[in-house]
Amino acid sequence: GRASRTEPVRQARKPAPVPAQAPRPVQGAHARPASDGAAPAPEGVRLSKVMAERGICSRREADEFIERGWVFVDGKRVSELGIRIDPDARIDLAPEATRTQRQRVTILLHKPVGYVSGQPEPGYAPAVSLIGADNQFDRDTAQRFHPSQLKNLAPAGRLDIDSTGLLVLTQDGRVARQLIGDDSKVEKEYLVRVEGALQPDGLALLNHGLELDGVTLRPAKVEWINDDQLRFQLREGRKRQIRRMCELVGLKVVGLKRVRIGKVKLGDLPLGQWRYLREDESF
Repeated sequence: GRASRTEPVRQARKPAPVPAQAPRPVQGAHARPASDGAAPAPEGVRLSKVMAERGICSRREADEFIERGWVFVDGKRVSELGIRIDPDARIDLAPEATRTQRQRVTILLHKPVGYVSGQPEPGYAPAVSLIGADNQFDRDTAQRFHPSQLKNLAPAGRLDIDSTGLLVLTQDGRVARQLIGDDSKVEKEYLVRVEGALQPDGLALLNHGLELDGVTLRPAKVEWINDDQLRFQLREGRKRQIRRMCELVGLKVVGLKRVRIGKVKLGDLPLGQWRYLREDESF
């Protein structure tokens, strides 16, 4: 029967170090007081790190916004890269930063076999090479493609060269962090065609009990759809994870298709075509 879903244990965030000296002015009135007698330590936490952890933007975007003077900490404009702040400080973005984020696109591609999701490999094209006006889904009419949307467009997660299905490419660091950040809990669903003989406790092990490279895998949801096809629902994306999991229980993967990432489904998007993530969609 279907295995019960088990949520991974959330680890408590390591508390930020208490500032050892009087805080810098940029920390504002809400900064924590310095602790007397503490060993010298860097003040606070890097602003870009706090912004990324709060999901405001990626670290790279944070540095860009700081350089442009588009970030305010406790009401004061900050333009110094590398500055450290009280991790509980209020952070606001200028309207220009918000507009810039809205202009950044996220693209959903139905990747064919034979394309690499990330960096090009000899003899194989990168999936991003399919992003252009010619391959845009004809029912995706709300937004027109422009070549500027290829700048800093990067895959948010991997999909093996011999796998097909939903691949996300984005210019938006918030989306990338949500999907591939170390603390990401977004579930991904795959249809997996297999051959071979599953060992007696194989299905239970696939759901929870395997490890790869000495690291125990997070609990998964794996079930048979028919005689030669399994549905996998995972909350992590180790390299060639499903293929390696199957090998450990006596199965060989002969076909793999990703059909969902979070709340976004592949749906009827044709093979080799792409569409924009709509404003009413989220992972």
